[in-house]
Amino acid sequence: MSPTHIILSLIFGSFIGSVLGFVGAGGAMITVPILLYVFHFNAQQATTAALAVVFIAAFFGLIPKIRTRDVLYREALSIWAIGLVTNIGGALLSKHLSAWVITGGFAIVLSIAGASMLRGSANIKPEKRMPLGALVATSLLIGLMTGVFGIGGGFLAMPILILFYNTPQGKAAGTSLFIIAINCSTSFLGHHSQWAQVKWSVPLVIGFAAIIVSTLASHYSSRVPTDLLRKSFAYLLFALSIFTIVRTVVAK
Repeated sequence: MSPTHIILSLIFGSFIGSVLGFVGAGGAMITVPILLYVFHFNAQQATTAALAVVFIAAFFGLIPKIRTRDVLYREALSIWAIGLVTNIGGALLSKHLSAWVITGGFAIVLSIAGASMLRGSANIKPEKRMPLGALVATSLLIGLMTGVFGIGGGFLAMPILILFYNTPQGKAAGTSLFIIAINCSTSFLGHHSQWAQVKWSVPLVIGFAAIIVSTLASHYSSRVPTDLLRKSFAYLLFALSIFTIVRTVVAK
């Protein structure tokens, strides 16, 4: 691994960690394009490596949220358990999808995620629990996206918790990080056939930097304006979506 790759890995790992720590979602959405277009992984390698990187970063970013009791364990575990079928199924399906299908679908997911982050904040109302129907639908969708695209699904869980169930931003972020961690670990096991094809030196360095920064960012996230974080992240996702679509069309 060259010094240039080490420096780039540390820089991008810090960026990924800051996104996960401050926003509580979106780490894999940043990681996959970085691995694809900076380090030239193929689509299957990028999604597999992203799952490992984001699991590690989300796990350590989750620790400060656990200490402040900002995690809804019941909701997170329910979403993970119900989504297991589509999570593992999506991981198995991804092996048979072409690169342009994965990257094209990923670009669409980026756009949807960006739009969800631009939705207004919830009014100050009492928290509500998700009804069974909404919980099942959300869980299956998050599981599918995790399995196929190597993303944790936090971008979907967060706006749902905040906008429709009046969950405070800090608690929604903590719950999202827990969902990301357990979803990514499960899907990573589903990608076991791809492990040997990944050059792990780059993801390991990225993960090391992401661990440190995500832990610090999660601890200090309450001091940064929520709207600024949300909107900045949304526009970043739109930019990544456009870039991914262009690269997918050119490659095809």
